[in-house]
Amino acid sequence: MNYRHAFHAGNFADVLKHTILLELIDALEAKPGAFCYVDTHAGRGRYDLRSEEAVKTGEAADGVQRLLRAEVLPDALQRYTHAVRAFGAGEGGELVQYPGSPLLAQARLREHDRAILCELQPEEAAALRASLHGDARLAIHQRDGYAALKALLPPPQKRGLVLIDPPFEAQAAEFDAIAAALTDAFARWPNAIYAVWYPIKLRETLLPFYRWLHAHAGKADVLAVELMLQPPNSPLRLNGCGMVLVNPPWQFDRRLQTWMQTAQDLLAPADQGSHRIEWLKTA
Repeated sequence: MNYRHAFHAGNFADVLKHTILLELIDALEAKPGAFCYVDTHAGRGRYDLRSEEAVKTGEAADGVQRLLRAEVLPDALQRYTHAVRAFGAGEGGELVQYPGSPLLAQARLREHDRAILCELQPEEAAALRASLHGDARLAIHQRDGYAALKALLPPPQKRGLVLIDPPFEAQAAEFDAIAAALTDAFARWPNAIYAVWYPIKLRETLLPFYRWLHAHAGKADVLAVELMLQPPNSPLRLNGCGMVLVNPPWQFDRRLQTWMQTAQDLLAPADQGSHRIEWLKTA
């Protein structure tokens, strides 16, 4: 395994991804019926920001730490920072640990909600089980998350959210794996919300995936959300990141518009940053 999220925990991409995740769960909780949260690349659950990996890159300093220093934040970003502090604050109040998506979701699950968490790497899966303390609402699988979408969907709950957050070790080929997994998932659980995170280096590498979604998402709406630190014109650096949302909640684009500009202002250089909220497809 070449990728280790410990190097990147709490960076700008985590801020975007986890704020959107909490907003999606909030929308699901607006209705009383149970939902199921599915995480295909769950990771270890909790990351020590004092570790050698985190200190080496220092990415949290230019990510979550910038939000924690802000005096005023929009509601969505404030909920995110409160959730992060609840897991990772040390004795002096500084952030020493960063929660991954499984812990953030676990804290929001109601008694009748459920979660399916997949992590392929044995060491990471063991750490995930330790982080979640045997919560009976959660099913943790040490297995390939893409294959799990074919094997484990649909869950008994009719509503739900699938987070696909791969390390993109395969680079552009990762989109082919995502498309194959989504083909099975759409057929088995068509009304679920699907949130797919992706890195942005060169924008043209994203276009085939956008076209695939337009052609294969059926009657679902598809929304793209992107945060750029630099223009997407170099394959040698992570210029930004995004998420595509299939079946997003009603008027979710308006929810995003209340905080994306603030996220850009805090996380991106003033003369280079940008953000984008665009419907790729509407039913």
